[in-house]
Amino acid sequence: MNIQEIVQRVVEEVQKNMMTPKANTDQRTEETIDFPEERINGVVEPQNAASIERAQSVTPARIGIGRTGTRMLTTSYLQFLIDHAAAQDAVSRDVSDEFLHKMGLHKLETNAHDMKSYLMDLESGRKLSDESVRFLEANGDKGKNVQIIVCDGLSSSAVEANVRDILPALIQGLQLKNISVAKPFFIKRGRVWVQDQVAAIVDCDLVISLIGERPGLNTDESLSAYMIYRPTEKAVEADRTVISNIHKDGLTPVEAGAYLSELIEQMLQAKCTGVSFAQQRNFNK
Repeated sequence: MNIQEIVQRVVEEVQKNMMTPKANTDQRTEETIDFPEERINGVVEPQNAASIERAQSVTPARIGIGRTGTRMLTTSYLQFLIDHAAAQDAVSRDVSDEFLHKMGLHKLETNAHDMKSYLMDLESGRKLSDESVRFLEANGDKGKNVQIIVCDGLSSSAVEANVRDILPALIQGLQLKNISVAKPFFIKRGRVWVQDQVAAIVDCDLVISLIGERPGLNTDESLSAYMIYRPTEKAVEADRTVISNIHKDGLTPVEAGAYLSELIEQMLQAKCTGVSFAQQRNFNK
C-alpha cells in the first residue's frame, strides 16, 4: 500500500466518522493502519531534485517535504503526528517489568514518586528512595571497578530499544579486559546525578549510567552513557564524560558497548573522567 492509498483511507475514515450517528459510535471497530516511514520528496517540480535527495540522505530532519498552499502535505502532517505521539509515549510510558525481568535488572526507585514530580522537581530524580538505599546497601556488589546503571530518564523507549544489545556488549568488553563489573540494576525515574549516590554506596571506581535521552521528532529511542570516576559531593558536570545518540540510526548499541568498554579502560588507567580525562588524552597524543 503506497502513501496515496493510505492517505485516501484516512480521509475516508474521517469522513465516515463525521457522518456516523453518535448513537452508533460504540459499534464501530478500530482498524490499525501501517504507515510507511520512507522519506519522500514532496516538492513539486524542484529546481534541483538532486540537492534535496542529498540533504535527505545525511539528516533525518524534515527537508523537502513540500507544501500545499501555506500548509504541509497531509502525508507529512500525519507523520509529524505519529512522531510527536511516539515522543510523548517515550516520556510517559514505563519500562515494562517483563523487559527488566528478561534482562535480569532489579528495579530501584528515586524520590520521584510520579512523572509530574520527576519533571517538575529535578532533585527528586537525583536521590534514591530510602527503601532503594537500604536494598543497595544490603545487596549491592561492593568494591568493583565498574557499576552499570540503567535509567529510563526521559525515554523508556530508548531503554527497551537499546539495552538488550548494549548491556551484554559492554559487560563482555569489560570482562575481557579483566575489569570487575558489579551486577547492573535499573533505576526508575532516575536522573544522571543519582549515579553519584550509587557510587558512594557501592564504593566502585567508576559508575556508568545508560539513560534515555529527551525524545525528539526524529527518534524517541536515543540513549546516552554518562560516566564519572570516583564522584564526590563537589562533582560537577565537567567531571562527567557522556556518549550520546546511541540508537539504530546513530551509534548502534553493539558498537557503543565495545567503544564504551575501551573508553572505560582508559578512564580507569587515567583515574579521571570529563574535562580532566579529555585534557589527558590530548596531552598523550
